[in-house]
Amino acid sequence: MRNIAIIPARGGSKRIPEKNIQLLGGLPLLVHSIKYAVANSHIIDDVYVSTDDDNIKKIALACGAKIIDRPDCISGDLESTISALKHVLETIDTDVENVILLQPTNPLRPDNLLKEAFEVYQKENYDSLFTVTRNHQKFGKIIGNKFEPFNYTIGQRSQDLEPLYYENGLVYITKAPLLLNDIIISANSFPYEVKHIFANVDIDTQDDFDYAEYLYQKFLKLNL
Repeated sequence: MRNIAIIPARGGSKRIPEKNIQLLGGLPLLVHSIKYAVANSHIIDDVYVSTDDDNIKKIALACGAKIIDRPDCISGDLESTISALKHVLETIDTDVENVILLQPTNPLRPDNLLKEAFEVYQKENYDSLFTVTRNHQKFGKIIGNKFEPFNYTIGQRSQDLEPLYYENGLVYITKAPLLLNDIIISANSFPYEVKHIFANVDIDTQDDFDYAEYLYQKFLKLNL
């Protein structure tokens, strides 16, 4: 039984044209996730990039990843990530136990994150795991032109808020049979907390890209 990493990287992107091959720290965006997977070869047996784009295929192959040609029918803007993951599993002739999803839009990850998360996943025998980060902001709703606090009371200190967490997108680990049943995060999935500034990076706009570049130059460039 093998562990594989899947990096879904379609060619279309409306906000940032050809987003997955735009340069971050001098490397195409998706290369950061490929290099992360390769660096964790003690866990990951094979790295697959699911794509419909010829330029992405060339870059991924040059970095040591295997290519899965994603059909047009599951490459549109409204298609879910699960459709790409499921297609990979249905395409390859390999007995897969665990799938590690690495999204190219989350290019910066702490070095030991996957190692530590996978150890918890295996030790506790979870069937899925995903990374989360605590949010310290005060949220509310605007109803009838009035602001109604959601997770606090007016005047309450931020440090006294009830903890809320968000799905940061850095790492997902799931048993392969679950994915074949259209499930990434199962009912008893373990939320693995990440306390790192990289958890704030999820590239959707140019501002997100600029912020990622700033963090790359500040935290990673000196380690190359």
